[in-house]
Amino acid sequence: MNQKYHPHSASSPFSCCLFMSRHLLIIFMAMLLSACDMLGLGPDPRIAQKEADAKAVGAACRNGLRSIEDCYALNKGVNKASIYAGWLEMDAYMRENKLEGQRSEINPSGTAQPEAPVEEIINEPKSKAKAVTH
Repeated sequence: MNQKYHPHSASSPFSCCLFMSRHLLIIFMAMLLSACDMLGLGPDPRIAQKEADAKAVGAACRNGLRSIEDCYALNKGVNKASIYAGWLEMDAYMRENKLEGQRSEINPSGTAQPEAPVEEIINEPKSKAKAVTH
């Protein structure tokens, strides 16, 4: 009966608890890692916003009756795949609904020329009768 207690032996009273704690730790870590999207460790929302902006550029080019090559040339630095996806979506939408595009006019420098504001002069007639106060 003179047995020495060894904490890592299979017959120790804590071996069952140690085995269970390892499994619980593995399960707990798996649950934590599966919730990475909830912690804000998922994809950056700015990337999705840039992609949506590029699709809008492509749709606007299609509605403006621009070719996809012109759209690429006018929008350097924007994701071409997203521009193309937006262009295709708008093309399908316009064909499905039988819509005509609206030609946009640009000057050779690539910027639209704003129209000069028109000033309107309004002459108000002077009232003949002045208010008399007593």
